[in-house]
Formats: sequence, structure tokens, C-alpha cells
Amino acid sequence: MKKVLTIAGSDCSGGAGIQADLKTFSAHGVFGMSVIVSVVAENTSRVIDIQDVRTDMIEKQIDAVFEDIDVDAVKIGMLSQPNCMEAVAGKLKQYAPANIVLDPVMYAKNGCPLMNPDAIDTLIEKVIPFADLLTPNIPEAEKIAGMQIHNVEDMKKAAAAIHRMGCKNVLVKGGHAAGSALDLLFDGERFYTFDAERIETKNTHGTGCTYSAAIASNLALGCSLQEAVRRAKEYITTAIRHSLSIGKGHGPTHHFYELYHNGLKNGAEIHE
Repeated sequence: MKKVLTIAGSDCSGGAGIQADLKTFSAHGVFGMSVIVSVVAENTSRVIDIQDVRTDMIEKQIDAVFEDIDVDAVKIGMLSQPNCMEAVAGKLKQYAPANIVLDPVMYAKNGCPLMNPDAIDTLIEKVIPFADLLTPNIPEAEKIAGMQIHNVEDMKKAAAAIHRMGCKNVLVKGGHAAGSALDLLFDGERFYTFDAERIETKNTHGTGCTYSAAIASNLALGCSLQEAVRRAKEYITTAIRHSLSIGKGHGPTHHFYELYHNGLKNGAEIHE
């Protein structure tokens, strides 16, 4: 069984963060592990408070995993403060894992900030160069690239600018744009597009976390990057289409819809 590690914040309401990542890993038939960097008291409507885990404890959690278990992919989500980013970057340098997918989480679905605005420079300088794939949505890509995005050409310009910051590949997600949900992948040479119908629902809590975790799962399973993104795009589209009306705000996606109906299709082999 392939093993995938998530380094992110904890969402007690279960729709985003560590909880969404672990559900996504399970839905893909990979073994999920976690390093909690922040405890977030949030629900579908609001973020109440955030308590960051001590940096030495973040480092010890990472050590605990890597000294014992082979890691096939790493998904990185919420990193709220510069010292947290530096701690994670130091361990990425030490262990040099393959298939690092970085989702630069800056805001919750309701707009509450999850990253200190002063930490963006540290993210760019310390963490982004380790990413095999960076997965910003349009507002995040605008912040990182320092430009506004109004159309697909702007998405291409932002992806190229972010690529020059040191990550190997950039996937700019178009969920915040008008029209279809078009995502743009740039590998430093070519652009690839992944399109899907826009599903009209307010229940999209944790979509970014889930999408990036699905990509990491597919990379761990041996897919090429393009195939990993394609499969993850199908997965998240299905999860949104069958999203759950849980809570008073933005409900979660349905991480296990396909699994409940069809069982594992491309996940771990089962040996009796």
C-alpha cells in the first residue's frame, strides 16, 4: 500500500484540512498519515480561532513519520506563520521526499484568513522551491504572483511567474473565475488545461484541500503528473456534484461518493 503524508491544519468540522486529506487518501486506497501544524476551531460558517502547534512539535511529528515509514507523496496545506514554514522547509530539505504537492492555503471558504499576510514572502522563499506541484486558486495565485487575473491569459502569466520562483509545476485553479471550472497546468515549457462543468452549489468547503490531496494520492499510485491531475479533477468534480448539505454555511464535498457506489477502482491492491 502506498503511503501519503499530509502536513496541514486540523478542521474540527471535518470538511477541510487534515480531515479532508485523510478522507481523500482513504478514498484513493492509499495509507494516510498526518502532521498537524495548526488547530483550527472552524465550521461551515466561520473560523472561531486558530492555535498554532509549536515548531519543535511540528518537526518531531515529521521526524516520527520519516524515521519509520517510507513516504510516497506529501501534501502540504495550511502553513499559517513564517516560523512554521521554516520548520517544514527544513524537514523537506532533510528528508527530500518525492511528489510534494503544495496547496498554498490563505483563506477559509468563508473568507477568514488562515495565513498571516506577512508570511507570503517566507512561503515564496522557503517552501515553494520544494514543491513538485503548487496548486493555488486564483486569489492565491494573484497574491503570490503579485498581479490580477481576469482571464486565461492572465492565468498563464501568473503560472509562469510562479514557476520562476522555483517550483517544478504550477496548477492555477479556475474555480473562482466565471464560466466553466478550467484549471491550467504549467510544467515550465507547456500549458495543459483541465476543464469541467461548473456545479452550482454553495457546498464547496474543503475543495482545495481535497483536490490537492487527490493529486498527491494519484502521484503516489504511480500516475504521471498530467494523469494525476486529470484523475483528481474527476474526483473533486464528483465530490462537489454530490456535496453534502451539512451545517449552516458552506457544506463539505462528498469524499466517498464513488467509493460507496463502486468500491476501489485504482487504489491499493488487496491481498488475501
